[in-house]
Amino acid sequence: MAISSALSFLSDRKRPIVVSVFLFLLLSSLFLLLSPAPAALPFFSFPSSHLSSSSSSPIAATPPPLTPVSVPANASSPETPVDASGGSNAGATAPTRDAPQPDRSRSTPPAAVGVRGSAGTNGTSRGVSAGGDGAGAAAAAAAGVAVPSWEVCEVGKGVVAADYIPCLDNVKAVKALKSLRHMEHRERHCPTAPRPRCLVPLPTGYRSPLPWPRSRDMIWYNNVPHPKLVEYKKDQNWVRKSGNYFVFPGGGTQFKAGVTKYIRFIQQIMPNIEWGTHTRTVLDVGCGVASFGGYLLDRNVITMSVAPKDEHEAQIQFALERGIPALLAVIGTQKLPFPDNSFDVIHCARCRVHWYADGKYFKPLLICGKPLLELNRVLRPGGYYIWSATPVYRRGKRDEDDWNAMVTLTKSICWRTVVKSKDVNRIGVVIYQKPTSNSCYFERKQNEPPLCPSREGSHSPWYAPLDSCLLLPAVSSSGEGNSWPISWPERLNIKYSNISDNASTQFSQEKFDSDTKHWKDLVSEVYFNEFAVNWSTVRNVMDMNAGFGGFAASLIHKPLWVMNVVPFDHPEALPIIFNRGLIGVYHDWCESFNTYPRTYDLVHMSYLLQGLTNRCDIIEVAAEIDRILRPGKWFVLQDTEQVIRKMDPVLRSLHYRTAIVKQQFLVATKGFWRPYSAGSESR
Repeated sequence: MAISSALSFLSDRKRPIVVSVFLFLLLSSLFLLLSPAPAALPFFSFPSSHLSSSSSSPIAATPPPLTPVSVPANASSPETPVDASGGSNAGATAPTRDAPQPDRSRSTPPAAVGVRGSAGTNGTSRGVSAGGDGAGAAAAAAAGVAVPSWEVCEVGKGVVAADYIPCLDNVKAVKALKSLRHMEHRERHCPTAPRPRCLVPLPTGYRSPLPWPRSRDMIWYNNVPHPKLVEYKKDQNWVRKSGNYFVFPGGGTQFKAGVTKYIRFIQQIMPNIEWGTHTRTVLDVGCGVASFGGYLLDRNVITMSVAPKDEHEAQIQFALERGIPALLAVIGTQKLPFPDNSFDVIHCARCRVHWYADGKYFKPLLICGKPLLELNRVLRPGGYYIWSATPVYRRGKRDEDDWNAMVTLTKSICWRTVVKSKDVNRIGVVIYQKPTSNSCYFERKQNEPPLCPSREGSHSPWYAPLDSCLLLPAVSSSGEGNSWPISWPERLNIKYSNISDNASTQFSQEKFDSDTKHWKDLVSEVYFNEFAVNWSTVRNVMDMNAGFGGFAASLIHKPLWVMNVVPFDHPEALPIIFNRGLIGVYHDWCESFNTYPRTYDLVHMSYLLQGLTNRCDIIEVAAEIDRILRPGKWFVLQDTEQVIRKMDPVLRSLHYRTAIVKQQFLVATKGFWRPYSAGSESR
């Protein structure tokens, strides 16, 4: 009645306009009250979103310059609470109201958690219910993707499900091995079809990792609940348990007094090593909990710390939880997944590798010594090998025999002994140098070990057997192959090549410079400003298709590191990545990566998925991404709209929050959801 009286004062011409305005305001108010998020109304700005932009036009897509090539099928101190969205409360972005929270009151992860997504004006947002919403199922069907009903992985006897690594925990394949003499059981034995399409459960009480640099010195106990090393290495200061934490004092088998003093000692006896300028990339073999590599970061040195998954329980998992670059690897019967002539320095402190294995070193001729030949392969000409082990400084028959074998072998491969010394604790170190020219190899009195025949075309070390011959460094017509890169950090932006002339032409300086500029601009303009990624909580980064390493180079001023992965069937750009002073590996993404679950904060994939799914299923790729990504952290996919629409519903079925940005980026946040699991270990 009141409304009718009010309208009676209006003219017939104005009355319809007023009624329309009134109805619009009424419906808008009701819609706002009932909407799950303010972003549902296009004219409202969602303040917590990082996806809004002044421009909604898509960024020009620049696919990577590298294209695949065909290959044959062969202390209990007080702690700031950590939220479930991915970081500590101090200095972190406040979690949105729909962020999934882990249920810490249960002994197993929650069966399902409802998740909603939000995005700004440049993204599309979609909600996800406990079992995957109808819109997601429809999107999956439209994209031709069959989303599975996710289950927790079933693992073999003795394997901890929360630590499951499919290619290293294949119990059936290991039992079938005819020999374990050369660490065959520590090598990769990937499940054949059907490949794993399951999810790894969370450890009970799992929390978002402590931020860097605090994480270098302490981590949450419940995240890596393996106390064996505390007792096993208690007199060597590897790791201690203190309340809810593991604490890392910075000790090691050969540096009980502390790794800082050990690093300083090496610099004193070998000044030319010049940590952080001349020496940038280091391979630490048998790294323990990676304190050597962790403290070299203070000197602008990046170390690839490697060790097998063995009785030294979870040493690589400790390293990655600390935020230190590390990889599960063993020198057994196969080559390491690194290019020839790549590391500036290789280090071994009581790494328990018999470098002279298979060598008839007491005969007139040295026949083999495959493990040391593998180190020679990946060590840069002019690079140093630092060996600290009991044969260097102890006197006993076994140690003296080992030392004599090492002397014979190093001479046969033309390594020069630069210095041999003991520190104040009487711990000995010997440093060898690889030659910078090939003349010594041709001047040897006996051709043992024999020189490897020249190789044409691709010679990826992926699943390749160890050489029993001596690989000569590739030297281009300009002699470029044996040149040492300029000092760090200048080398980051210079293309050096220690590969063939043909490959050097394919990877021209022009292409390199263009790729570097492309990633620098894209990351600064889009990744930092448009994505809902809290970069202050990102430490461990994986680039699944690294190309020249441009993405990693664009992040060099952030307190993070990048594992640059070059697919095994792509052109060999990995030598260029190492020459830039970055690190990386070869890998096949149709198989599991040699890392523990929950070890990376951001996983990045650019224009790889389409070709990858020609060989394996998108569900298998998604399951592996989920395995290595930490809860509360991010997966970023750059690809065509068609590929994005295939991956989006798969990730939403995993209860990820997803947003499509500028029609070519899918930004997905992993939650804490897991399918219900009755236990975490199979015995």
